[in-house]
Amino acid sequence: MGFLSQQASATVNGTGAQSGGYLSASKLTDGGQMRFAIVSESPLEYWTVWGELDGQKKPFRFLDVPSPSDVEIELGDFKQREKLDGSGLEQPKFAISLFVYDYQSETIKVLELTQKGLIKELDQVSQEDDYADLNGWDFTITRTGLQLNTEYKLRPAPRKKGYDDKIAEAWSDAQKDGYDLTRLIGGGNPFSAA
Repeated sequence: MGFLSQQASATVNGTGAQSGGYLSASKLTDGGQMRFAIVSESPLEYWTVWGELDGQKKPFRFLDVPSPSDVEIELGDFKQREKLDGSGLEQPKFAISLFVYDYQSETIKVLELTQKGLIKELDQVSQEDDYADLNGWDFTITRTGLQLNTEYKLRPAPRKKGYDDKIAEAWSDAQKDGYDLTRLIGGGNPFSAA
């Protein structure tokens, strides 16, 4: 048990409370980190395009690489987001989402990874015999830098002591509640059928 409360520790260590049911490495602050345990058997793989309308930002997800006309039709009134350097539209980005146990909130959340380096590291870890069952390990993602100078790292770690039953119970409850990643395609809520 640390000296500071979970909230205070998250504030001073840059992990920040990621509200809602989602975790994203891009939401970490410089020097921030998150720890989680994978509970999904496999990830949902897709392509993301971000749309903007009157200051609102929204992800649009596609199971296959979308054509420009696919993007235009799906976005409707939304406009495809520009690149940070202003050199044109962001291209569709490959991403994966998976259900994870978030240690900070002690709940099941959706982790979306859009960073090729993190996806590649996770895939490389999964290819090693020692880590064949990713559901038996914890992972930490750290971030250093900001915007175009950002670097992410993913590290496997032994499961935190005393958490196996908590994780199993949280995942069992989520499955009973009908959690379903495929609802992300088409803009649905993965935590509720409604």
